[in-house]
Amino acid sequence: MLAGGRAQRLGTPKPGLVVGGRPLLEHALAAAVGAARTVVVGPDELAAPGRYVRTREDPPFGGPVAGIAAGLAALPDDGRAPWVLVLACDVPRAAEAVPALLAAARRRSGEVAVHAVRDGRAQWLVGLYERAALDAALDALPTVQGASVRRLLAGLPAIGVPDDTGATDDVDTWEDAREQERRLAAGAPAVPGAPPAGTPDDGRRPR
Repeated sequence: MLAGGRAQRLGTPKPGLVVGGRPLLEHALAAAVGAARTVVVGPDELAAPGRYVRTREDPPFGGPVAGIAAGLAALPDDGRAPWVLVLACDVPRAAEAVPALLAAARRRSGEVAVHAVRDGRAQWLVGLYERAALDAALDALPTVQGASVRRLLAGLPAIGVPDDTGATDDVDTWEDAREQERRLAAGAPAVPGAPPAGTPDDGRRPR
């Protein structure tokens, strides 16, 4: 679970941003509830012993590929997790997408990756990947610092799972946060282009 970005457009750390009544990190953890092990890649303040393993890429803010590498390094390679769910913490409706990813993984035929596709764009950070294939892809990079997710994952034989409801839409701005707040409250996608519903009052909760 990737939770260590700078969130420059929001101006506040994403993991603690409350959308739909709970922090974004809690939405991500709910999406991974069936996992054998959970690793959160982010700062020290996210530590929650007993709930998940917390780690950090070194140096911090090395980008999502460095975060993926740090997360894998914190997962024991003991065969208990042959598939890894890679999930950005800023996708509050990811729990709606994960069942379709799991279903696609069960019917795969030689593919080593299953990821969501939204409006024709691969959503690499809402995806399932064979541990061995992900390790090999990371080993093939000259460096993980600043590497692009596309370079890491685009070459893997993959199944793309269409996301027609916006379950994989992320939160990069306060406008995004307000939109996701509306969608979660309604239980369905909001009308595109709906006007913003005010401004955040405490820097952490949209309204």
